[in-house]
Amino acid sequence: MMKPQNNLGAATIRLLLGAAVGVACGTAAALFLHVLTSVTAVREGHPWLLWLLPVGGACMSWIYMRWGRQAAQGNPLLFASIRGGEGDIPLRMGPMALLGTWMTHLLGGSAGREGTALQLGGSLAAWIGRLLRVPPTESRLLLLCGISGGFGAVFGTPVAGAVFAFEVAGFRVLTPLRLLSALTASFVGHVTALAWGASHTHYSIGPVPFADLGLLLRVALAAVAFGLLARLFVRLLASLRALLIRHVPQIVWRSVIGGLLVIGLTYVCGSRDYLGLSLPLLSSSFDAQAEGDAFVWKLLFTVVTLGSGYPGGEVTPLFVIGAAFGSFLAGMLSAPPALLAGVGMVSIFAGAARAPLACFALGIELFGGGGALYLLVSCVLSALLAGSSGLYHRSVPSSALRRIGQTIQRLK
Repeated sequence: MMKPQNNLGAATIRLLLGAAVGVACGTAAALFLHVLTSVTAVREGHPWLLWLLPVGGACMSWIYMRWGRQAAQGNPLLFASIRGGEGDIPLRMGPMALLGTWMTHLLGGSAGREGTALQLGGSLAAWIGRLLRVPPTESRLLLLCGISGGFGAVFGTPVAGAVFAFEVAGFRVLTPLRLLSALTASFVGHVTALAWGASHTHYSIGPVPFADLGLLLRVALAAVAFGLLARLFVRLLASLRALLIRHVPQIVWRSVIGGLLVIGLTYVCGSRDYLGLSLPLLSSSFDAQAEGDAFVWKLLFTVVTLGSGYPGGEVTPLFVIGAAFGSFLAGMLSAPPALLAGVGMVSIFAGAARAPLACFALGIELFGGGGALYLLVSCVLSALLAGSSGLYHRSVPSSALRRIGQTIQRLK
């Protein structure tokens, strides 16, 4: 790779690298989303596939154990590489996450998409860095662009993708050029995915008063519940993982047990609404008040699926849990169901990921600026009340949260 002769040259190279990563991420994300839609349709048309979930999980676990090597570490390896340059990100990480997530959804596991998006973006960014012989000092930024591009392309929220990468990965030194590089990767990834025919579902929180004090207080009360539910989700997921690792050393058998539990839960609740992404449940939460047990079932299905080692992400299931819970709370708080569904959708994720700024940006991109005040208050409160541990537990708390915490301590 040619060395730039001046600061302008260095900036241009960084932006071009960000754009290249964005194109790669957007292309991979479009492929991922198209096939994900297809395998979901196949599963819904062939209910008997659920019975193959334990076998499919065992096969993927064996493949990871046999060929995964460092790729088996997943997102923690990405974040460790960004923060301290620890570990090499193999190209195989992306394809393995891709195939594993397709398998999970084809056979009925309750999982999301962001884990695959991050690992696709990170592995492609690392591969581009090696191909172009990017120096180690720049490889961390390239990985950050990969996370931004993957998140922005899969969810259709480029600003949130860039903010998420900085906030969750713990990249402490934020400069305008680094932020611009991440935004470039995210926007290019988003546009590239759209160009390949990828589409994203849009939801409406309806007309919302700009600053209604009574409504704001009710949203704040709901935010407390969102933060506590996010804490419960993270702790249940970590506890189940630890329990299975302690008592079932072989990852293959952990997947078999998890698959059998998902089958059991399906027949206990008498519904298949909680398999896969559960997007119909998400949409219905905006249209009418959700049932009181809907968020509980989705939480249990997701904890069992991911806790037993199935590939996938937590974000979309958290969207569903948050939207269903918010819609349910709307009846108790006499608040608009669509508003609390939207606020809950992003606030649960804000608490679980400890990423209030990214989730605030996510809410603005998904719902527009009309509910900005309610989104901001709820995301911050949820993140503060969710506890110090998060889904990405190796990452440090965001500087925004530290400043908020210091302010509260001074007020006390």
